[in-house]
Amino acid sequence: MFLRKFGVGAAVAALMAFSGLPAAALPFNYETGFQPAASPVMEQIEDFHRLLFYIIVAVCLFVAALLVWIIIKYRAGANAVPSKVHHNTLLEVAWTLIPVIILVVIAIPSFKLLYLEATIPKPDVTIKAIGKQWFWTYEYPGSAAGFTYDSLGLSDADAAKAGKPRLLGVDNPIYVPVDKVVEVDTMGADVIHSWAMPQMGVKMDAVPGRINKTWFKSNQTGIFYGQCSELCGARHAYMPIELHVVSEADYAAWLSASKKKFAALENDAARVASK
Repeated sequence: MFLRKFGVGAAVAALMAFSGLPAAALPFNYETGFQPAASPVMEQIEDFHRLLFYIIVAVCLFVAALLVWIIIKYRAGANAVPSKVHHNTLLEVAWTLIPVIILVVIAIPSFKLLYLEATIPKPDVTIKAIGKQWFWTYEYPGSAAGFTYDSLGLSDADAAKAGKPRLLGVDNPIYVPVDKVVEVDTMGADVIHSWAMPQMGVKMDAVPGRINKTWFKSNQTGIFYGQCSELCGARHAYMPIELHVVSEADYAAWLSASKKKFAALENDAARVASK
C-alpha cells in the first residue's frame, strides 16, 4: 500500500533513511584519498594505489637519503683533492636492474587490474547510458524492462527541497540491484561525454557513433554519485549521475513502476522515427 500511495522512489528513499544508509560520494573539508570503495573493482584499484604509494615513498626516501649522504661525504671540506674514479660496473648494473624490477612489480598487478576492468562477466542488468548536452538518457532494454528516460541535474533550489546534494542530485536516478553484475553501454548523442562513478571504479567515455562497454557490481546498498568526466561544453558541470543500489525486491518494484511511468523503447523509437 505504501508503494502504491507514495511511489517506488519515495519508498526506497524512506527505506534507506530508516536503515541509516548515507548518501555516498559527498565532499568533505580537507579530505584526501579515494571515496570508500563499493565494488570489487574499486577495492582492487585502492589496493593497487596503496602499492604504488609505498613504492613511491620508498624511492623518494632512498633518493633523499642518497643525496644527503653524497652532500656530506663528498663536500669540498672533506675532499680537498677530488676523486677521479669513474665507471663503476656494479653500480651501473644496479641502477639499471633495480628500476626494471620495480617496474615488473608494478606491471603484474596493473595488468591483472586492467584485465578485471575490461573483462565483463555475464551481466544480470544492462543499462545504456547516452550522453547528451547536458544530461543523461538511460535505456533499460530487454523483456524485463524495456523503457527509457532522461536524467537531469536538479537546480540548487530543487536539490535543497529534495534533500539531495548540490550539483549531484538528479530528477530520475538509476536503480540497480545489489550484488548483481551491471553492464553499462555508453554512447554520445552529440559530443564526447564520460560516464564516471568513482566508488564503483568506473569511468567510460561516451563517444558519438560507437558503443563502449563497462561494468560494476556493487557489494552494498546505498546512494552513490558521479558526474560526466569529459569537458563536453558550457554545462559540463551540470550533468551528474545518481545511482541507487537497492535490494532485488525494491529493484523489481521500481522496474514495474518505471515501465508504466517512462516511455517504452519501441514507442520512443517510433516517436523519433516519425519526426
